[in-house]
Amino acid sequence: MTESFVDSALGPALRQATRAVDVPEDPWPGFTRRERRHRRTRLARRAVLAGVVAALVGVQSNVLPLPGWAPGIAVAAAPAALLDGPPRGTLADDRAWLAALRARVGGDPRLRDGDLWGAGPAAGAWRVGDPDRIRLLYGSDRPGHRVALVAVPLRFGLLTRETLVWYVGPAGAGAAQMDYAGHTRLDDSPVVTLLRAEPGRGGFAVVVGPPGSTVTISGDPRYTARGTLEYENLARADDGGIGVAVLPALPRQESVARVSRDGHLLYQGGLAGGPYLTPEPAGPEMDALLGPARRPVGGRPLDEVTLRTFVQSALTDSRLPAAGTTVRVRWSGRQHGLPAALLTVQPTGGGVIAYALHGDERSGHWTDLRLLLPAQGVDERPVGWRIRADTGARTPTDQVRVVAPPDAARVTVTVGDLPPAEVALDASSAGAVRVPPDRPAILTAYGADGRVLGATPVPPVETNMAGLPGDSPATRLTP
Repeated sequence: MTESFVDSALGPALRQATRAVDVPEDPWPGFTRRERRHRRTRLARRAVLAGVVAALVGVQSNVLPLPGWAPGIAVAAAPAALLDGPPRGTLADDRAWLAALRARVGGDPRLRDGDLWGAGPAAGAWRVGDPDRIRLLYGSDRPGHRVALVAVPLRFGLLTRETLVWYVGPAGAGAAQMDYAGHTRLDDSPVVTLLRAEPGRGGFAVVVGPPGSTVTISGDPRYTARGTLEYENLARADDGGIGVAVLPALPRQESVARVSRDGHLLYQGGLAGGPYLTPEPAGPEMDALLGPARRPVGGRPLDEVTLRTFVQSALTDSRLPAAGTTVRVRWSGRQHGLPAALLTVQPTGGGVIAYALHGDERSGHWTDLRLLLPAQGVDERPVGWRIRADTGARTPTDQVRVVAPPDAARVTVTVGDLPPAEVALDASSAGAVRVPPDRPAILTAYGADGRVLGATPVPPVETNMAGLPGDSPATRLTP
């Protein structure tokens, strides 16, 4: 088939077919038009977004004001058990006084300027929100004072949270006479406390718990001769959830609050504004206290600075004054290459608290044992404590330091159901044994005639030393 035949036979048909095909126009001009339109839309959206971001930054940085009534993002959950209850106290129905108090709180420079709300980048940035949302939780005239606890809404730009603020004034005070007395950030605890007192001048304490809870406020601790810890009962308020105590003008130790409801403990601890402690003992008092403690004991003797530091640490921890307290060093030596000692402190007629400590001025000091013992037979008891690892975590090891009583000829350790094993004692009447951290053990001391002098279990390691010795089963022998 020749080329001329193709042209003559197919050419006209092909040309007719190509004319029937709809060939689109050049797409580039349409693309450029659409791209310009999309670009204008994107630029407009960016401008709007930039304006919104600038406004949000202005609001969040408090450059642009946001009405207090405007909704925000809550960053702290309020304890509903405390805040959802009705206002309590004799001032709860005094509407005129409450309105004046809201104005007083909302205009308080300390709250308005936001200089109370912690450190960090947001320090000074929180402001009081809508004053009309300030709520009274408790208000009443108590021990010569008018006391009010209010929930104050705070705002930092779009972020919101509530803070509980105490105001105190003289009895019968008008709202303008009420002064800021402290605040607390809300957390999981439905209990807030206030203590206003100075040593030698007395004062008062207020505890506010949920409605229907039982509140007790206790004063100085008392270590009984049978080895228990008791507190002086200052006040008690059943079911109302409010506890108030008058503190006499005497040198006192620490007031402790306990709040429970339906048999469940909600709070136990010190009061905000405390502890209300007696001053450290003066030189003559400490010298008199240390006199018996300087008597020679087995082991390497402590230098004067370390002895004073250990004794002062024990007094501070037990809340015992120097006057009327007896201190004895039962053993002294070395632990982790640092001075160590087992000493006891005993108030007149009370129980005995054993303290094991180690450390020095350069490395710091650590408490390894706090154990409240009955006074009877304390000098015939062996005492042991678990040695912690020489690390930041201070993890308990399987080593137990054992100190024998003065008249003991030998000491054994009984681990669980195993037969008693002899403890090798050195010249200082101390030794060390291995006891797995998860196994109970009992130390038993025997006299030269084979008579049992005394037995003491090895206490578990304390995980929280916030309370006093005797507060928890880990720090006492008496159930």
